[in-house]
Amino acid sequence: RSLSSGSEGESRLARVLRERFPRASSIRVVDISGGCGAMYEVHVESEEFRDKRTVQQHQMVNQALSEEIKHMHGLRIFTSTPKP
Repeated sequence: RSLSSGSEGESRLARVLRERFPRASSIRVVDISGGCGAMYEVHVESEEFRDKRTVQQHQMVNQALSEEIKHMHGLRIFTSTPKP
């Protein structure tokens, strides 16, 4: 299973993240590998991250994408909680 197409890979990762973080107010996935699907940047804003340290938030994202990560060379993760 390959994430070769940039937009296809972005859509797939966004779908997985939406399933894992249904309360997310924002999910953005960007192929930063020039379209080959080897490296992605993900931005997730979710209430589920509240009261968790950044490393814990990133672990949650890594766990959600564990299968997809096997096919990547790199992943940049940005997480936040919605502003009140």
